[in-house]
Amino acid sequence: MNVLCRLAFVILLCGSTHAAAADGSQLIASLKQGGYVLVFRHTATDDGQKDLYPFKFDDMSAQRQLSEKGRDMARQIGTAIKELAIPIGDIYTSRLNRAIEAGRLISGREVKPVDALTDSSNASASGMANPTGANAKAGQAVRQLVDAPPQAGTNTVLVTHKTNIADAFGKDAGDVQEGEAFIYKAGSSGPATLAGRIKLADWTAKADK
Repeated sequence: MNVLCRLAFVILLCGSTHAAAADGSQLIASLKQGGYVLVFRHTATDDGQKDLYPFKFDDMSAQRQLSEKGRDMARQIGTAIKELAIPIGDIYTSRLNRAIEAGRLISGREVKPVDALTDSSNASASGMANPTGANAKAGQAVRQLVDAPPQAGTNTVLVTHKTNIADAFGKDAGDVQEGEAFIYKAGSSGPATLAGRIKLADWTAKADK
């Protein structure tokens, strides 16, 4: 009986994973019509580097930077967006270079760095490791960008940090992976609504089809 239960659980798990992948694929396809806001956590970084606070935005030695893996991740997302002809309008990022660089590689364009998307943990290692979503002011600033309707026929891209995402969408959003995006659909009136989440593997799977 235990063996049968385990087998049923594995089948259920596989089915759920397939369904989630399908949902991601469908969501990516819907981005072609525009009207969405894509909230990315920047891609992978070099853990050997540390941020110094107060932030020194012009000093790359005082910031954690994207790793080669992170740059490759951002390029993969950017390639998929281009191949799928997903229209990108405004691109806002954190003022920290890892988000700026990720935004440029994803979009292939220059970006607009803003305070609202800059790491709300203020370089606190504990805050970055376990974001609680407790910074209501930072969360509201992110939500204002999310709720702003994109330019007609385009999608807005935001590149920020795990702490800001948790502040905006709740502590459960603190499990966001590097390079993952929360996708919000602009409302005709009122705030944007969550349409889903897209991971790196979803982009590459869709682009390969």
